[in-house]
Amino acid sequence: MRTLGTQISHRHSVAWLMLLGWLVLWVPCTVSAEDAYFSVRDARAVLKDGVYLLDANIVYRFSDAALEALHNGIPLVLEMQIKVGRKRDWLWTDTVAALSRRFRLQYHALSDRYVIHNLNTDQRQSFATLEDALHGLGLVRGFPMLDEKLLHAGAEYRASVRAVLLVEELPTPMRLWAYVSDQWGHDSSWYTWRLQP
Repeated sequence: MRTLGTQISHRHSVAWLMLLGWLVLWVPCTVSAEDAYFSVRDARAVLKDGVYLLDANIVYRFSDAALEALHNGIPLVLEMQIKVGRKRDWLWTDTVAALSRRFRLQYHALSDRYVIHNLNTDQRQSFATLEDALHGLGLVRGFPMLDEKLLHAGAEYRASVRAVLLVEELPTPMRLWAYVSDQWGHDSSWYTWRLQP
């Protein structure tokens, strides 16, 4: 007959084995972390009817680990982060606005389709190929970024955009490994340009 201590120890062993199983499952045979990246190729804001509208082109390229997770039913959550700052006379920039746009990318095996779910607007788009889905995801047109009234004439402003993969949205066993693995470091650098009021 097992004692309580033995039962607890057994449960801990099982939990650790399950965690290790998850980690082994998601370690790809051919690792190419160097080939995985997100990149904001260009971005600009156009003023229309008192609102700055963002146009940007973002390249999304996933690691083998991320692709394997996607094709095994794990959704990937991506975020486009935007910030606008006013230049001051000293070192730090005064933040005028900070916002984000989130998407969930998921593969549906039964329909063999890739679905992008805009988590801000709840709109969904379906694509036949991953390439088409990533192209659609990276093509940003007319996104309302900032109200003109927030800017002051004569001041100097900088707008910045970047794209990130939200590791914290992964299932817990994968998340633990992703935090320490270079297979999940997809975040782009900030793309910054001058915003003229």
